Amino acid sequence: MTATPASDRELVLTRLIDAPRETLFACWTQPDLLKQWFAPKPWTTPVVETDLRPGGANMFVMRSPDGTDYPNHGVYLEVVQNQKIVFTDAFTRAWEPSAKPFFVGTITFEDEGRKTRYMARAVHWTVEDRETHEKMGFHEGWGQCADQLEALAKTL
Repeated sequence: MTATPASDRELVLTRLIDAPRETLFACWTQPDLLKQWFAPKPWTTPVVETDLRPGGANMFVMRSPDGTDYPNHGVYLEVVQNQKIVFTDAFTRAWEPSAKPFFVGTITFEDEGRKTRYMARAVHWTVEDRETHEKMGFHEGWGQCADQLEALAKTL
């Protein structure tokens, strides 16, 4: 399943996931669940902090297999229960600008029969940032995470 990027600064991943959107939304918004799927294995996500509201801060620590931590700070821009989550790293908390904004992420959940059409969009400030994210393995990494998300959702 594919979706066309809306611009040359955007990356998109789409999946048809065999789980209800309410469950996928919970996996994206409950820290205990996020920790179980958010980083592509063998990476882990040992720390997740969320303030799930527009302007609320979030912080995820992704840990590499060698134990190096990569903290990611951001804020939520929009949260629509069971439908949509929009976040950015352009702000670190409240409305404090980050040193180097990279992208705005939009996650949507839409019913498609008994399954959910899951879409992750990453819109970058520049084409160069999009290219960097793509070279970092956006499709592979976010794809693996979508597989991990589905596997977790099936157990709930």
